[in-house]
Amino acid sequence: MNDYMIGASISPLSGQRNLEAQSIPGHADFSMAPLTLAWEVTRACPLRCVHCRAEAQPNRHGSELSTEEGFALINDVAQMGTKVFVITGGDPLARPDIYSLLMKSVATGMHVGFSPSVTGRLRGDALERAAEIGVGTIHISLDGAGPLTHDRFRGVSGHFERTMLAIRQAAELTPRLQVATTVSRHNIGELDAIAGLLEDLADSWTLFFLVATGRANANDMLSPSEEESILQWLASTEFPFQVRTVEAPHYRRVRSQMGMHVTPGVTDGNGFCFISHIGEVQPSGFLPVTAGNVRVKPASFWYRHSELFNSLRQPTQFGEPCGSCKFATICGGSRARAWSATGNPLAGDPTCAFGLKSATSHP
Repeated sequence: MNDYMIGASISPLSGQRNLEAQSIPGHADFSMAPLTLAWEVTRACPLRCVHCRAEAQPNRHGSELSTEEGFALINDVAQMGTKVFVITGGDPLARPDIYSLLMKSVATGMHVGFSPSVTGRLRGDALERAAEIGVGTIHISLDGAGPLTHDRFRGVSGHFERTMLAIRQAAELTPRLQVATTVSRHNIGELDAIAGLLEDLADSWTLFFLVATGRANANDMLSPSEEESILQWLASTEFPFQVRTVEAPHYRRVRSQMGMHVTPGVTDGNGFCFISHIGEVQPSGFLPVTAGNVRVKPASFWYRHSELFNSLRQPTQFGEPCGSCKFATICGGSRARAWSATGNPLAGDPTCAFGLKSATSHP
């Protein structure tokens, strides 16, 4: 699978360092529209990534949204006020209509992100065509500082070198380059080296903290204390690019504790929405709980009116320790991790070191 961006910045990146980009000043009310919506246009992908949330398959699904249904989705997403629209997969290039979908998306005026997988389809002029169409951000995943770790993640020998080639190629194009890393026990010791590889190349680095969904194994997740250490490192380090976290909203809590100004931001279902390859409307790809389908009613309806999405926008109603936490409104815990651990997306997040400490100190 290929990851997608969340809470992407629309403003220029120059002069901004280590910004917690899940905090979006001026767009705090997400009840009417998400800041970011990602559409998984297909699950077809030849890679065999061990952490794939989509459990991608070699061939396209027969019930994928058609080109016409995709155009209707894009229109609805733009009309409800979404600012950032991400086309992801699977491997989006597996769809023969992918450039038509990109052109339609760009024409709406939304900031369009394109998240291709590094496969044989990416060779040639694929990135140049996307840039010429006018996509705003190209997203490529890098999961290790060298072939041993990255190739093991992706399940394909030689993939690290092809990924670095794609990153260098994308960095030369007009769109901004976002590089994503799935953080797990396999690469926790390589994060500093990965950051070093991205200097003078990436505009932003997004760290996806592993969620046990799809092919991902819970044993590969970091412990709460390990995750806390990584978040402390991120918050205290100056990087030459933006830094984002996905499924680790406690990064905002860490930054707040360090005296940095933090505002409520994008989380699953609250500022972010995900559309599956067959039209299911979900809070995120890592929280595959379906509110409804765009073939029944448009995405805007499910986002605005479904019980699932409305409940995810009330962090003080979450289970403990999240609900009563003094950082509930700027963090709220990872809803995907709560769901993965308990089956309830509104439960407390069991991966937050601060929450666990608070729970034990206040029986």
